[in-house]
Amino acid sequence: MTSKKNGASGTLSIGGDISVNRLGYGVMQLPGPGVWGESQDPEGAVRVLKRAVELGINLIDTADSYGPFTADLLIKKALHPYPKDLVIATKVGLTRSGPKDWRPVGRPEYLRQQVELNLRHLGLERIDLLQLHRIDPKVPLSDQVGELALMQQEGKIRHIGLSEVQVEQIQEASRYASIVSVQNLYNLAHRDAEPVLAYCEAHHLAFIPWFPLATGELAKPGGILQEASERLHATPSQLALAWLLKRSPSILPIPGTSSVRHLEENMAAGDISLNDQDFEALTRLG
Repeated sequence: MTSKKNGASGTLSIGGDISVNRLGYGVMQLPGPGVWGESQDPEGAVRVLKRAVELGINLIDTADSYGPFTADLLIKKALHPYPKDLVIATKVGLTRSGPKDWRPVGRPEYLRQQVELNLRHLGLERIDLLQLHRIDPKVPLSDQVGELALMQQEGKIRHIGLSEVQVEQIQEASRYASIVSVQNLYNLAHRDAEPVLAYCEAHHLAFIPWFPLATGELAKPGGILQEASERLHATPSQLALAWLLKRSPSILPIPGTSSVRHLEENMAAGDISLNDQDFEALTRLG
């Protein structure tokens, strides 16, 4: 099952002035093992990025910490000059000291430096969606979000989002800037972020679930979706994504992969329309 255009799943408005298709692409799997260092197949990564745009994806999610900057440079190599409707969402606020090591740093001067480096490495004059990757508990949230708001006023950032937060943190951050999106861990098997999703729905924020396929657990043969996959004539990964798309119109999944074949398979999920019975059955499985 393949899809030539990522439009069947509909669109989502971010910040009231950006419209994107509801299946995006996350680039976390493009750097080396542990999201550290150079890609093991840089030309393959470029092919995946080019194919993503060909399939109609117009939101690509990255972060300065992916590599660091490996993913940003691959995006620039593959797609710059960018299509007019392509939205590149990036994140700052995590620093790296090795594979699989992630440490929040929210000092205003560090956040500003990373925004400037994102702009340079991506080849952008303005970042359409800049998300605070993690809240640093050692720094007042007003200082962290306030610095992003200042850069927004300077024209370096279009919209501001948050990542891995609770409702109370969204409410506090909203005192210092207009928040348009939240990126939390959420998928068929991990739904701790339900209250955050409900808040996003009520306040018209985009909800961007990271690890929408539970790092492959929901897509593996013999997993919990295998029987439903055979009955509905779709792959487990397609069903996991179709479930997210039906779960809420506020959800914008960003499945990641370093394989063109898997990318095409994932994007075909936008063509799957689950009925209420199948949706409830998948919900119980998860």
